[in-house]
Amino acid sequence: MPTFLQIDNMKNTALTEKHISLGAKMVPFAGYNMPVQYEGINAEHATVRNGVGVFDVSHMGEFILKGENALDLIQRVTSNDASKLYDGKVQYSCLPNEDGGIVDDLLVYRIDEKTYMLVVNASNIEKDWNWIQRYNTNGVEMHNISDKTSLLAIQGPKAAEALQALTDVDLASMEYYSFVKGKFAGIDNVVISATGYTGAGGFEIYFDNEHAVAIWDAVFSAGTSLGIKPIGLGARDTLRLEMGFCLYGNDIDDTTSPIEAGLGWITKFSKKFTNSEALLAQKEAGIKNKLVGFEMVERGIPRHDYEIVDAEGSVIGKVTSGTQSPSLQKAIGMGYVAKGFDKEGTELYINIRNTKIKARVVKFPFYK
Repeated sequence: MPTFLQIDNMKNTALTEKHISLGAKMVPFAGYNMPVQYEGINAEHATVRNGVGVFDVSHMGEFILKGENALDLIQRVTSNDASKLYDGKVQYSCLPNEDGGIVDDLLVYRIDEKTYMLVVNASNIEKDWNWIQRYNTNGVEMHNISDKTSLLAIQGPKAAEALQALTDVDLASMEYYSFVKGKFAGIDNVVISATGYTGAGGFEIYFDNEHAVAIWDAVFSAGTSLGIKPIGLGARDTLRLEMGFCLYGNDIDDTTSPIEAGLGWITKFSKKFTNSEALLAQKEAGIKNKLVGFEMVERGIPRHDYEIVDAEGSVIGKVTSGTQSPSLQKAIGMGYVAKGFDKEGTELYINIRNTKIKARVVKFPFYK
């Protein structure tokens, strides 16, 4: 589970009242009052893996970058090669800092040649905005539309079927990591994106806050026959962990290198970007620590910050995320380990309440 911090003066999304009326357990998360669960994490997890569920993730941040130099700015601050994008294409990327770590991970949407949308993590909105603005030396127009934008993630194998009646866009034929802007549930200018953070397929829908209740109601009405249900952040965490997707603040942060985190595939040295020379040198020299997945061989649930030790009990790393996997019925985790302990099948131990509990390194994703 991610760490939920108690924050005064919490923000609400346009759908907070909906969640409360549906009996959601609400918790503070990234400064927002968010639903962590409705009927329970395991049941909600199964709904998304096997059917279709709806997450309100309106706490996420959205920036619009416009102008002749928008692509140049994105190329300088992100690790992936945004020149490969075309209209309607989405790219996963990260914002490297100057010390070898990561400011945030994000999605880059190319709306047209001179207009892009960046989608960033809720807890990093202000940090990311200030970071990008710092590099905006060529007059790129920047708009932070986070507070007026709502975002629903409608996820699961039945998502396209559940939503098709609400739009003329052929959802089933949309490529993964593509998007269209069109009419949805009678509302114009809705961004329909074939993306998500669950590994179960589905869509993310962006629209103005004023339409949130109408779109929420339309989605649930359209999906009723397929058993559509609201899903909280608790199941979002277990779903992403089964796929080995990184969570900012747990598995990646200001101190973790994208190379160590297994994000070499979004770190393209065909261009220069923040700290690219140092990251290239690190890649060529070889990394000292690596983010790996592991499953527990003995009973015990690995938790964030638990020590990972070798057979002798020497510390070789630490757990960044861990849970009892609802789909696999076993405990799984992610963590950084010293070089030499990262090969598939390597035995390691998690220090749980001063007891060494055996685990084994496995390949991502955990759930196939």
